[in-house]
Amino acid sequence: MQVFHIQGDQFTELPDLPDQLPETGYFWLNTGRREFEVNLGAIQTALQRWTGAAVVDLHVADLLNNQLPSSFDYTSCYDLLVFRRLAAGEGSAAMFLDDSKGTVSSAKEALAAIDTSPVGFAVFDRVLMSVHPADCQVREYFANRFQHQLQSASGDAGSPDVRAAARLPTSPADLMLRMVNHMVDNYLGLRRLLSRQLDYLQKELFNPRSPFDNWQMLLDSRNALHLLEDTCEDQRSAITEWIDALDEWPPAADAAAQRERDLLRVRSRDLLEHIGRVLGHVRRLESSSESAVQMHFSAQSNRTNDIMRTLTVLTAIFLPLNLVTGIFGMNFEVMPLLKLDSGFWISIGMMVLIAAGLLGFFLRKRYVGGSGSKG
Repeated sequence: MQVFHIQGDQFTELPDLPDQLPETGYFWLNTGRREFEVNLGAIQTALQRWTGAAVVDLHVADLLNNQLPSSFDYTSCYDLLVFRRLAAGEGSAAMFLDDSKGTVSSAKEALAAIDTSPVGFAVFDRVLMSVHPADCQVREYFANRFQHQLQSASGDAGSPDVRAAARLPTSPADLMLRMVNHMVDNYLGLRRLLSRQLDYLQKELFNPRSPFDNWQMLLDSRNALHLLEDTCEDQRSAITEWIDALDEWPPAADAAAQRERDLLRVRSRDLLEHIGRVLGHVRRLESSSESAVQMHFSAQSNRTNDIMRTLTVLTAIFLPLNLVTGIFGMNFEVMPLLKLDSGFWISIGMMVLIAAGLLGFFLRKRYVGGSGSKG
């Protein structure tokens, strides 16, 4: 559990939960889900001292629920946002991007490694409490980023890093939106992983040298895409409700507060647009997988039709030859060509001419070596 005091261009980590809020700035209470459960009493007491209100029991249950979808709720003292991140599990991307390991087993393991763990945010006026999974890198990323910005700014007051330090989040809501936007942008790594998986499946589907039999892996891929689509839909609904609640906030006290409120609206709409892009890409991947399956069955059907057409042509060519051999195989004493020395060669030549004529006719009609007929 970490507590940070953010004020203007200052980002300070506090050793313990302070007794009261500072005169300026706000607190970022950063905790893991297990730590939040163990230290719930101390955290609730600190929130009560700082803000005059603690997190209600139902919201505590939501923050501790590892299966909760993305959602938004609010009280008169704080807003609660639960946002499921989209990311590839540790090592899954590298495992699948290695072509030497692009096997069925590695693809299944990569699919199982997709992480959609929820991250909870309780946004007070001057306190942000974030509850993360144990292996979440978002909180470490922002803590290290802010500290690095301030260290760079203190080293060179005229460098661009000073302007970067001035861009520290100005409010708990601003910090929450930045963290959520970072989680959405992390989908880029997952998008690359999913694209490689689908490319692998499509190559296997259309490989003429080996029949495709990995239907369980294909089903797992489609189920993973459906899960991601549902997750993105929940994300979009939660952010939409947040934007609606933001519009219902009390009027700003001054022009600076109004500018900050407008900036929050801009960031929220930009975040909603990013989620829409992710959702659109997931749906395109779903459509691509569906189209690949349909094309696979169409290719199989065309291949079967080609085989049947070839067999039919061969049957049509040999059918009159069988008729000729059947006629000359009749048990009659007197038959044309039967007593001639050249009768055998005459019958063979006649059968060759019949076969050549039929083959030429079928080639002209494109029944052999093509698809369809001339018309």
